[in-house]
Amino acid sequence: MFEISDETLRLIKKTCKGKKDIKLTVGYLADNNTVIKIYNEDGELDSSKKFHYEIGSITKTFTVSLLSKYVFENKLSINDSIQKYIEELKEDEYYPTLLRLATHSSGYSERLPLNKREYFNLILGMVSGGDDFNRNNPLNMDFNKMKMLIEKNKLKEMDYSCEYSNFGMSLIGYGLGIVSGRGYWDTMNDFLHNELGLNDTYLGTSNNNLRGYSRKNNDCGNWKWNKENLISPAGAISSTAADLLKYAKINIYEDKPYLSLCHKKHGNGTKKYDMGLGWYLLKKNNNVMLHGGGTGCFSSFLGIDKEKKVASVVLANYQLGRNDDENIGISLLESLQKSKNI
Repeated sequence: MFEISDETLRLIKKTCKGKKDIKLTVGYLADNNTVIKIYNEDGELDSSKKFHYEIGSITKTFTVSLLSKYVFENKLSINDSIQKYIEELKEDEYYPTLLRLATHSSGYSERLPLNKREYFNLILGMVSGGDDFNRNNPLNMDFNKMKMLIEKNKLKEMDYSCEYSNFGMSLIGYGLGIVSGRGYWDTMNDFLHNELGLNDTYLGTSNNNLRGYSRKNNDCGNWKWNKENLISPAGAISSTAADLLKYAKINIYEDKPYLSLCHKKHGNGTKKYDMGLGWYLLKKNNNVMLHGGGTGCFSSFLGIDKEKKVASVVLANYQLGRNDDENIGISLLESLQKSKNI
């Protein structure tokens, strides 16, 4: 039977050190079995408890999963321009396709929908562990702001270098809501519950039983999301480790055939990763799919190896140090992969 390695346990202990209110959930899928463990500063806790976490940008993989469903059902084309779904945009202008938005190659700046000053303050807050931005969701956008930003940020018809874009993902979500006729929020919650069967996964934090904490151990509460915030498709979902591992299993076995579209390479991505739709694919092995996330004081990571049929998840109610959650998740995933080679 698989056991978490000493190296992964060392990373877990290092991450929990000095964080008096941390609930660090680490889980894995192997041989169709799910194992979930919860840790705090003193060690392992009762794993029967169920905690909900803000999963931040892992939300993007769900948004693009719904996109792939609509492509499969011929409700839209991956090569459609966003102009087809967003009213009142000027004609005779170029607007990026859903494909370019889903692979972060649209050309939209990483800082959008924030202006330069707001983005600088956000980064400063993340680096310093400050509490202001942690308590208050800085990412807000209504329709008028979305339309203004699209028209202000003119792009060329080309594949830009990969630049991570919350704004681009929000445009996909808005388009999906137009296609469904119900808006993104209601459409996504229906997709999560009735299509994927993830009963503990939802948009927003109203049912969240965990509060987030800064690196200074200050209580930062939860980010507030609502239907009117059109940036929601980029980061508004809350979930549990069990649901995320169930989601990983759905992707591994492609229980929903349309998900295969998300798993294929669609762009060159970064030095280390190719781009699927929404997912980062390891360049040296595209069967390995990864995504991380974070809101003000929550951190998350989900890693999947489709070939080995294993997955790892890491969730924390803390603003962790740079890559702490990813380091744990990848260490665990690598151990799982090695166990399959024996």
